[in-house]
Amino acid sequence: MTDDVVLWLDRASAEDLYEVLWLVGEHLAVGAPIPALPHEANERLGRMISTLGRSLGKTAPF
Repeated sequence: MTDDVVLWLDRASAEDLYEVLWLVGEHLAVGAPIPALPHEANERLGRMISTLGRSLGKTAPF
């Protein structure tokens, strides 16, 4: 048995995740503010993060 965590993402969620990770990295590198994401992207990423947290046995900190 492995300790791997595997998430299956729909295409839109995978694109959102890629975009936000790229934006954060690029903006942090140059010290620029991170722009707000569209509402739909925020919703998809929120669901994905919740699923990931449950897979890791974590609860929301708030």
